[in-house]
Amino acid sequence: MRATKKILIASLIIALSGSAFAQLGDLFNKLPGNVKTLAEGAKNLVDKTKEIDEPKEIALGNEFAASLLGAKPLLNDPALQRYVNTLGRWLASQTERPDLPWTFAVLDDVGFNAFATPGGNIFVTRGLLARMRSESELAGVLAHEIAHVLRKHHLNAIRNAGGVGVFADLAASQLKWDANLKTFAANVFKDLYAKGLDKADEYDADRVGVVIAARAGFDPYGLPAVIQTLQSQSAQDNNFTLQFETHPSPADRLDSLDKAMRNRFESTNGSQGRPFNERVKEFSR
Repeated sequence: MRATKKILIASLIIALSGSAFAQLGDLFNKLPGNVKTLAEGAKNLVDKTKEIDEPKEIALGNEFAASLLGAKPLLNDPALQRYVNTLGRWLASQTERPDLPWTFAVLDDVGFNAFATPGGNIFVTRGLLARMRSESELAGVLAHEIAHVLRKHHLNAIRNAGGVGVFADLAASQLKWDANLKTFAANVFKDLYAKGLDKADEYDADRVGVVIAARAGFDPYGLPAVIQTLQSQSAQDNNFTLQFETHPSPADRLDSLDKAMRNRFESTNGSQGRPFNERVKEFSR
């Protein structure tokens, strides 16, 4: 079963459609200098996970992805899956890690959620998609999740949660890694995704996410618009409970983004994108 889930993940990797989004990329060249400076600053944090190489990062992420798919199946909508994967890979191509095996997929779940794993697997729920009002909003959500992967937030969370010794020991030996990866991943998966990441990591992903969206030619205010939507929801609504439990309050996120963005994006003309139904029709042909 786990092997089948990995095949499903691999089958979702579809060649990036340049015609759909490439025209947006030219907009990044017109971004003001202070936005580009903010983008470059996203690369400057100390990497706490140097002991794990990229193949191990990807392998761990695939185990997490298989666990997610064990809890929530993929939505049976090939056109929508192609669209989300293509949009996500366009965004990822604007980052400093474009060559990761980025995979974006939609889970058949009514809750308002998105998930990322180390190595580039990113999932959004159909409940989240149903509440997106523009393509730029979805781009903002995907860019936020991409930022978690770029900054290795999940790997750092494992270390900070007391798994430093085990993590380093496994990573130091390929034989130990191969023999114990599944058990290690299963042991940390539930806590990692039920408790969520550190608040500072969520603020960081918001800041980096708006830069990625702008680089890709989308309106950087798409993500703040999504957070404003969250602000109007109740934490008692089961569709939003996990989102509220694993993230800072929408008000705090908006305040953090306001301080980070200030006037940096006022001269950008990012696109709102195309309506969802039109985009999905393109991928149905």
